Amino acid sequence: MYLDPEDEQVLAGELGETRQKMLELLVALGKVFGAEKLVPIRSAQVSGASYKTIGEYGLAWLSTLDAKAVVPAVLNPIGMPRGRWQEMGISEDFARNQNAVVAAYERLGIGLECTCTPYYLRETSYGDHLAWSESSAVSYANSVIGARTNREGGPGALAAAIIGKTPCYGFHLDEHRKPQVIVRVQADTRDWSIAHFGALGYHTGKLVGNRIPFFSGLEAAHPDQLKGLGAAMAATGAVALYHVEGVTPEAVKVPFDLSGLEVITVETDEIEALFRHMPVDVVAVGCPHCSPRELEEIARLLKGKLVLKPFYVFAAQGVIGKNQRTVDAIEKSGARVFADTCMVVSPVMEQYSAIMVNSGKALAYVPDMCAAVARIGTIEDCVKVATE
Repeated sequence: MYLDPEDEQVLAGELGETRQKMLELLVALGKVFGAEKLVPIRSAQVSGASYKTIGEYGLAWLSTLDAKAVVPAVLNPIGMPRGRWQEMGISEDFARNQNAVVAAYERLGIGLECTCTPYYLRETSYGDHLAWSESSAVSYANSVIGARTNREGGPGALAAAIIGKTPCYGFHLDEHRKPQVIVRVQADTRDWSIAHFGALGYHTGKLVGNRIPFFSGLEAAHPDQLKGLGAAMAATGAVALYHVEGVTPEAVKVPFDLSGLEVITVETDEIEALFRHMPVDVVAVGCPHCSPRELEEIARLLKGKLVLKPFYVFAAQGVIGKNQRTVDAIEKSGARVFADTCMVVSPVMEQYSAIMVNSGKALAYVPDMCAAVARIGTIEDCVKVATE
């Protein structure tokens, strides 16, 4: 692998032991995947942030590091809202350990936005090279924006943030971004909700695995819907990039050759079958974290109503701060809008046996991560269940 003179200095330990270890990690990854060089990145997003998932040994490893990120970098969601953990019902013991994890990352220069939707907080552009970890963020960056990132592990993303570069392989290269399978949606999707796109992703991820799908038949696809689609495919499959005919940037700009590709057909009833009716204990939305548009829709639907079941809404702190009046309107109903965390990584959700969501990603993750049954519905369904 080619390294420039400064990289050679770092690898020789001349700029500190931590930076040396981080570059060693990146070089090792590059050799495994056949990278010929490192590529500078615009930003990083680091997973392994919730104490629920990182645990005491991950925290101990973070505490041994001594360097600073050299590019803008943010954390993935943690296990609690930093300013409202008591209100959410987090134990003091968990809060103490979670705050220690956050402090360790802050000492390393990682921004504490704690979100799976960093694209709402900082402009990310077509062609930007990134080192992002969280599967839904990776999918959105690659597919909806047309930026370039592999799905980095937590240590790899942290190393890239500290070095400012990542190995140039996989989705950083044009030849690895071409469609590998066609998904033909035989349905009228013009009135589909975010939940329907999430259900499509939940179903399709199982069919395509880690291949790059090219969708045809998806009409009126809004970025929030595409966010739900990609997040679910990353959860039930390993899809980090997809294309939608006439919608996503590379599907519009790049003349892909689709001849000879397998065609998978998805029918309406296959998606509708996922919308089961069953009683739930709690409603939770914001997986991935809500956009401003989603918060406005929730506020509109809750206007004049009071929730009768716990109703959790999750969003990035930066999005909450810029939409405080909307958030206040939501909370007037008794629902709660929390930053920094989500239904998947917070231990609080483990107290419930059945959780209603509007996300295909949550539908996939809740059973394993929360030991609960998950029911998917539209946001209208979620509000109805929470208030009636």
